[in-house]
Amino acid sequence: MAQSTIRRLYDVARSLKRFPHRGRIGHKEGTRELIVAPTPYIIVYGVEPEIVHIFRVFHASMDRR
Repeated sequence: MAQSTIRRLYDVARSLKRFPHRGRIGHKEGTRELIVAPTPYIIVYGVEPEIVHIFRVFHASMDRR
């Protein structure tokens, strides 16, 4: 099960290379958030013209403050 979750996170993160604006606007300015369905994880990232920066991957139950 852990391997499939890791693979899913990796695949979704890689998809941002082709579709960088697919996530919602993030809680912090300049970020976007992508929910990794069907897992409880969220990828927080930023987009520049040629680069996607992944800032954090966290469990949805975590406090974001």
